[in-house]
Amino acid sequence: MAKKMAKHQTKQLQYWLIKSEADAYSIDDLQRDGVTPWDGVRNYQARNYMRDDMRVGDLALYYHSNAKPSGVAGIARVASKPYSDATQFDKKSKYYDEKSSTDEPRWVLVDFEFVEKFDEIVGLPDLKANPSLEGMLVLQRGQRLSIMPVEKQHLEEVCKMAQVAC
Repeated sequence: MAKKMAKHQTKQLQYWLIKSEADAYSIDDLQRDGVTPWDGVRNYQARNYMRDDMRVGDLALYYHSNAKPSGVAGIARVASKPYSDATQFDKKSKYYDEKSSTDEPRWVLVDFEFVEKFDEIVGLPDLKANPSLEGMLVLQRGQRLSIMPVEKQHLEEVCKMAQVAC
């Protein structure tokens, strides 16, 4: 009986941080578009997070990198199951991968949908100064992934800093 129940239990909501350069695709762009494919990810660990761990409904902190200031600009939600990233097959794309095949695509993506834009970016210096965010991956030295998991308490603390409910 326990085995049957385990099969039917749904996976709990997970939390993420996704990075984009504000001049490439900002929270404003996501707000305008409503939903977007998170294409062009060419790091195996980030790909594995999307392929193996993300579920529709998971929430993500939307982080503007290489911005003034860099920091969390809002909230997005996973809006699709993982599927093949078409840019890997487009020879004109900077994300083209000649080693990937349509039979066995190397790169996948998920769609993200807009949830909320913060009134002000929660800047990296403020994130680093908050002791409640100790252990948050984006704040650790050498963490450069464009997608990384976030603990629920860290997401809630960032939302509190932005004065929004999550």
